This record gives sequence, structure tokens and C-alpha cells, in this order.
Amino acid sequence: MKKLFLFLIFPCAIFAQKNKILLLNGYLHVGNGQTMETALIGIENGKISMIGNALTTKIDKKYWDTIISLDGQHIYPGFVAPNSTLGLTEIDAVRATRDFNDVGIFNPHVRSQIAYNVESKVIETVRTNGVLITQSTPRGGSISGTSSVMFLNGWNWEDATLMKDDGIHVNWPSSLEGGGWWAEPAPKKRNENYEKSKQELIDFFEMARAYSSDKPMKTDQRLDAMKTFFQKESNERVYFHASELQQILDVIDFSNKFNLKYPVIVGGYDAHLAGKRLKDAKIPVMLQRLHSLPENEEDAVDLPFKLPSLLQKEGIKFCLQNEGDMEAMHTRNLPFLAGTAMSYGLTEEEAIRSVSLSACEILGIDKNYGSIEIGKSATLFVSKGSALDMKTNQVTLIISNGKLVPTNNFQTILFEKYSNKYKQK
Repeated sequence: MKKLFLFLIFPCAIFAQKNKILLLNGYLHVGNGQTMETALIGIENGKISMIGNALTTKIDKKYWDTIISLDGQHIYPGFVAPNSTLGLTEIDAVRATRDFNDVGIFNPHVRSQIAYNVESKVIETVRTNGVLITQSTPRGGSISGTSSVMFLNGWNWEDATLMKDDGIHVNWPSSLEGGGWWAEPAPKKRNENYEKSKQELIDFFEMARAYSSDKPMKTDQRLDAMKTFFQKESNERVYFHASELQQILDVIDFSNKFNLKYPVIVGGYDAHLAGKRLKDAKIPVMLQRLHSLPENEEDAVDLPFKLPSLLQKEGIKFCLQNEGDMEAMHTRNLPFLAGTAMSYGLTEEEAIRSVSLSACEILGIDKNYGSIEIGKSATLFVSKGSALDMKTNQVTLIISNGKLVPTNNFQTILFEKYSNKYKQK
């Protein structure tokens, strides 16, 4: 009867949003490592106003507009997909739908926020796996542009914006080249143009620093976009896409040279080899896609799966991300990357943190998002089983900023349509 009540309430609730929602009897994964059985969560005006044990907390049911009994289902903070082209591309094979790679080498002025497509069919398939926030990120060139943190629901890109222009993305030149593939492995060698490419980046940042400290005679859009990174009150990040050990060490030195306030490593395949340097520099890592092959012929075959555990042991702040082939549609697999990390050394709550609170801390939005705590935004979802397992990740409830969001997508609608037609359930 409780489950029936849950489903009956949705058709009206989606279109007539309520200000006071009460969730009862769920297994709560807070996102910060804590859990609570038979949890009770009160939501008022988009914020979490109450958390308690449903068995011991007295409540006045007349006070609440909507009461949803979860019957032991799992409650999670909305998962976060950093460094993603989700919303910037629809069909990878169709150039007209790829809006993430602009012409040019140094493009800090290119902004992903205004290109974000809330009507994307891909977005709704990702959202129904529990991913509710993404960092919409450009690609290409030495400096790709500026990313923005976006919700996976909204009326338009303005409505979907959580944080605009959170940082620029720098593609650090590769220090190695060559190598083979898994069937024909081959050693890599040093990139002879590495120092030249690195110097070009240094020169651009030097020029931007000089531009920001003086009143230029002529406006330059590229350098204007860089001004904020040399201001003490700036909270914007500089995301360095770097995976090799030499790259990571040079990024640390580069960040010190320009006194960058919030540098972040994106990729970080060799980050565990620079553990103490990264920890001392307080530079977090957005780890590369775990479902990958080893980068070097001497690496253990399961090294990519163990990277989160290795960084956890080193005391380096990290989160998971999914950059790679077909990354927009594969963003739905982000919870299962955390599941892989759990299988290779992390605890379940550490794995959940890697796609929720840790990601929000690195992006700078943890004050209101990333965990289910009183005073934070009610951005969460409910799953029948563990959200980290593709067999049991069955999302039955989504709440974004206190608003109920549909839990179906065009794929589930088609499934129901043809299942009903042929009577196959």
C-alpha cells in the first residue's frame, strides 16, 4: 500500500509542486560518510529543514503538504558529473550537434553556459540514474574555455545554471608520446616539443597577468577573461588537464609561479606517484574514467580501478569524472564508476562521497550541495537498491532544489509502450 501511495502521488506532484515534503523510512546515505536507517527528511521551500529517525521523531502530519513513504529504499544526495560535455553534444557522429570545441588555441573567453541545451534527450537518460548536476565543460586548444556548473533539469540554460563560469580549462601539453595499445604494447618516449609548448602557456599567463595589473590601451577578450585569476577575492578554478607524472609536477610549479588560488588536476593517472607533492600543494584531482585500460605497458592491468583507493591512502582530495569516448551518454555510468572504486578499495560511503560531496568541494558548491544536511538544498534521489550497482540502481524519486522531477525518460517510455503491446514485463 505504501508503494502504491508513492506512485499515485507523482502525477499531481510533478505539476503542482509543494513547499513542504516529508520523506519517511528511507536508508539515508548522507554523502559525508555517515548513514542512517529509517531516516526521516523534511523539505521546506527547497531546503532540508529536518533530519531524524522516523521511529523516534514525533511529527505532525497535518503540517506537511506531501508525505512519501520510502519503505526502506536508499536516499542519496544528487550525484555530480564534473568535466563533462553533457548538454553540449547530442549525437557524437553529427558535427552540428557538437557544441564544445571552438576554433583557436587560447580560448578562455569561450563560455559553455550559454551553449548548454536543457532539452537534450541524453540529459534525461543520465538524470534517471541519479546524476543531477554536471560541470558543462568545453574542449580543444591549449585553453578550451570556461565551464559552468549546471542542473540536469530546468526551463532554459539560465534556469539550469547553478554556478556560472566556475573556471577555465587548460590542456597541459603531453610530456610523452608514442606507445602502443593493449594488443601491441610499446614504450613511450619523451615529447621533444614539450618544453616549447609549456613555455607558450607560461607566456600567455604572463601576458594575462600583465594585462590584469594595468589599464590596457586596447581590449582583448581573451585576456579580459583571465583577469579574475589574478585577483585575491577570486573563487574561480584553473582546471589543468594532465595525467602524466611530469605534467603533474610541472602544474604544481606553474600554480606556485602564478599564485593560483584554486588549481585542480583533471585526469591524474599518475597522481598517486606525486602524492606528497599534491597533498602539500593542496591540489585536488578529478580522476580519469576508471573503466579504462592501463596507460603504460608495465602497469598492472587493474591499476585504473585502484586509483581512487591509492589517492585515498595518500590523503589527496579527489572525485570521479567520465571524460572519454561517448562521454555525454556514458555519464549515466558515473554511479557505476563509483561502484568499481568500491570493489577496488574504497568503502561504500567513500565511493558515494567521490561522486557527491567531494565533487562539490572541488567545484566550490559544497555549501549547499553534495550531502543531505539541514540547511542545504534538497537535491537528492531515491533508489530501490544500491545506486552504485547497475542491477539495483532503480530510481523512484528525484528532487532537485526541492522540486519533484519526473523519473522517466524517452527510453523508459518506449520500453513501457512495447512491453504493454507485446505483454512482456
